[in-house]
Formats: sequence, structure tokens, C-alpha cells
Amino acid sequence: MHSGGIANQCSRGAHRGPTPAYDAVGEVGFNRPVHPEQPTTYRLAPALHLQTLGSVLAGAGILVLVVGLAVVLFDLPSVVLTVTVVLAVGAVAGTGLLGLRRPSVVTIDERGYRVRLLRKAGVKQAAWRDVEDVVATTLSGHDCVVLRLRDGRSTTIPVRVLDAAPDAFARDLSAHLDRGHGYRRLR
Repeated sequence: MHSGGIANQCSRGAHRGPTPAYDAVGEVGFNRPVHPEQPTTYRLAPALHLQTLGSVLAGAGILVLVVGLAVVLFDLPSVVLTVTVVLAVGAVAGTGLLGLRRPSVVTIDERGYRVRLLRKAGVKQAAWRDVEDVVATTLSGHDCVVLRLRDGRSTTIPVRVLDAAPDAFARDLSAHLDRGHGYRRLR
């Protein structure tokens, strides 16, 4: 049995105003009904990408500083510093370009779900028939949705990594799970 109130459990004041529903490419559309027969893709949150970009930029700066000092102190050829700067700029530019094409983190369709890029998510994909229930919880201070499978394994998705309102994601997840279990919503 799955938790029908997952959308309410996940929202806890995180979103105000009209609730966005995300279509098949993860674009926001206010007041659209959830269509569990259509696949939905949730992309990486822009704030998380900016955090990653900042870390790469800081790391590249420190690397260039250390190599620059090593070139001066140990009288190394200047080409060492040049190569380091080019590699650092390439790393920052590459990370920045990834932000233009934010990768998908969760894909939900009529068969099941797939999770990418989350190291500690647990089970990366499963069919709806294998999902026993869905619960909202807080782990290490972060709101998460946990899909518990019939065999005891689980998938944990921290909602802050998604470019979606937590309640919209939970509603979409619940609608797909209901459809996957053969439940139909009353109109």
C-alpha cells in the first residue's frame, strides 16, 4: 500500500502560490493536471549546479595558485603554469556548459522510475509493481521522498536536488504509482 498523502507530507511550506506541474521535458506549467500516462523528467536544480560551479572555480583557483608558487619557488618552466591555467579554465567552462544542459535526475513513466546522478539513492530503477509504498521523510536535514520496494530495498530522492516543487514532484510520483498499481482516480 502506498501513501496517498505524499504530496501533503512533502510540501511543508516549501512552496507558496499555484503549484507547478512539470510536463514531459521538465518544463513548468501552472495548474496543469498530472498525466501519469506521459513520462516526466526532473532535471538537476540550478542552485545545486551553481554550488558545483563555485566549488570547481575555487578548486581551479587554488590549483593555479599552488602551481604558480611551485613554478616560482622551484624555477619550473612557465609552460607548466600555462598548461595548468588552460586545464583550469577548461574545467570551469565545462562545468558551466553542463548548466546549460542540466542533466535529468529522475525520469518517471508508465513502467516505473529511473534515478541518475545520485550516488546514495539506493535502487536506481524499478517497475511500479515492485514499489510497495512511498513516504516523505527528512534525512540529514533534507526533505526526501523514499520509494520502498517489496524486497526491502529502497530509493531515496532528496527533493532539493530537483528543479521542481516538492509537492508537484510528489503528486506526479503518486499519480504514476497509482496508475502502475492499477488504481484510478475518481473524478
